This record gives sequence, structure tokens and C-alpha cells, in this order.
Amino acid sequence: MGRRTNTAVWLEKYNRWQINVQKDGVRRTFTSSKPGRAGQREANKKADDWLDDNIDLTSTRVSVLFDKYVEMLKLTTSESNWGKIESMGRVWFKPAIGHKKIVSLTEQDFQNILNKAYSKGLSKKTLLNMKSTITSFMKFCRKNKVTTAFFEDLTIPKGARTKEKQILQPKDLETLFSTDTTILNGKRKFDDYIYAYRFEVLTGLRPGELIGLRWSDIQDDMIYVSRSINIRGEETKGKNENAIRHFALTPTAKKVLEAQKSISSSESVFDISNMQHYYKRWKKYCRANGLPELSLYEIRHTFVSIAKNLSDGQVKPLVGHSVNMDTFGIYGHELNGELQKTASDLESIFESILG
Repeated sequence: MGRRTNTAVWLEKYNRWQINVQKDGVRRTFTSSKPGRAGQREANKKADDWLDDNIDLTSTRVSVLFDKYVEMLKLTTSESNWGKIESMGRVWFKPAIGHKKIVSLTEQDFQNILNKAYSKGLSKKTLLNMKSTITSFMKFCRKNKVTTAFFEDLTIPKGARTKEKQILQPKDLETLFSTDTTILNGKRKFDDYIYAYRFEVLTGLRPGELIGLRWSDIQDDMIYVSRSINIRGEETKGKNENAIRHFALTPTAKKVLEAQKSISSSESVFDISNMQHYYKRWKKYCRANGLPELSLYEIRHTFVSIAKNLSDGQVKPLVGHSVNMDTFGIYGHELNGELQKTASDLESIFESILG
């Protein structure tokens, strides 16, 4: 290990501990924003780790390391996840810093990328995803002992905004629940997916969950959500651990399912071949009936907006935003009663809108 003769000092102006060290002609700065001596120790440890001979300060370039990072993700995550990160690297990271050696990479390099992405109009959510990827990539590099860098001060530009989402307004919902036809090949015809559109509004299911729903997932008045079909047609267990859930159906939702049952001939409830096809059909329905062409996720937002008068404790389990037990676990009568009350309250809201 290299010998460190100095210690981290507190910089009041920047509200952080900082230490500068040098090895083999390379000077590095390490910081910690933790208050007190714990922050000083953390900054010193970062410096000591870098001075450690086990850190490989070779000429490995960022592009090579990022490719290895994506390969690791391919082994541990779904294509829908690593595909987005691979694309992010190809479009944003590699053109800007792919040629740089990891040892010369700075926090400002990544901040410049975030700033440029912001200037191109990317949403706040996308920028946060980019920042999260940077953090994960640097952790991968540290584990592989090619750097000790911690980039703690990356920020999202203050002007970044969450893109406004559209929802179906009451008059749009009246149309959706009274008109079951669309225009296909120039002719007005019954829309085979009408009950899927309605059910998504009534339950707040994610598009992939709707496509993955099977008749065996519906037991009496309960619906059990345990799978999702992503845009690549892969079956997954959903977006996150909270996606596995169950809830009581409202009377209106049950009527929609009964109508769908009369035209269904497969194990899949709505027999949707893939998400792209479903989205195209939804847009055709909207154009044919004068509805705003919402994204499939904005149909889900419509449900959340309608249900906003319910308590958080009622809404979050419905949409998979809270921790819950195993899908088919044993639930007490009191909990079942609460689920039925949520369904009853939700039905009252839809009744006031649909009449």
C-alpha cells in the first residue's frame, strides 16, 4: 500500500471532507459529504483504497468497461432492463467518454452528459435513470478494482420537469363505456379489445399485467396478479416485488369480465398477441371515437386519478405500489373485508362518473 501522509480536511464552502493524494504521478481527490469524523474517515479510506497496490490503474477504457458491465447485466437481469442500459451507453456515454481511460474519468464528465441530456429535452425521470445507471456502473468498476471513485455530487438540472401525463376525462370515459366499435379497414366494426380497454381503466393494471392475465388468476371476486408480458413478449413476474398482489373486483369490473368471457376462447383473458398490436388497436379506437390518443400507461394513470379520493392504503395495493404478502398467501377475514370495502368505494366513484 502507498503511504498517505495527510488527512482529509473539512471544506466549509463545499460542505464536505476532501483529501488530495498522489501515486505514480497521478493526483486524485477524494471526498465525503458525511458530517463529523465519520466523513473524514470515509474520505481517508477512499484515498487509502486507491493507494492500495490492488487497484489496477491500467489504460482500460470506459467503453470496454461499459461493455463488460452490460454483459454482467445480461446474466442477471431481463432484456427489457439491460437493453435500455445498453442503448443509454451507445447513445450517451460512449460518444462522450468511451475513449477515456477509467483512471482519468471525473465526476464532471458524467455531469456534462446529464446536462447535455437535459438540454436535449429529456424528462426528469429519464435523467434520474441515467444517474442511477452511472452509480451502478461505477460500483461495478470499483468491484473490479479498476477505480475507487465515488461520484457523490452528480445533480439533475433544476429545470428538469416530469412530463405531463394525459388522462381520460369523464366525457371520454362515458364514450369508452358506451361505444364498443372501432374502424378497421375503413369499416366500423366491433372492437375485440373493448373489454380490455375498459378493464384497464377499472383496475389500474399495467399493460403487461393485462396481457399476462389468465382466467385461472381470477377466483370468485378476487384477481391475483402474478405475471407480466413485456414489450419483447417475455413473461416476467412484473415491474417490481410489489407487482405481485391481489385485490377485489368491483361489480362493474366483474361485468366487463363476464362480457369478455362470452367472446374468449383461450386461457388468456384478453387474448392479446403482443403489446405493440394492442397499442395500435387502442389508438385506432381513440381515433374512431374522438378520444385523446393516450399511451397505455396513461390509461393506468386515469385509474389512479379516478381513485384519488380513496386512501393511500386502499390505492397502493391495487396498483402494486406497496409491499404485500405472497400472492396466494392466507389472508384473514378482516383483510378480505378491507379489500371488499375498497372495491365498494371504487365502484361508487365509477358510478358517479358513468351514471
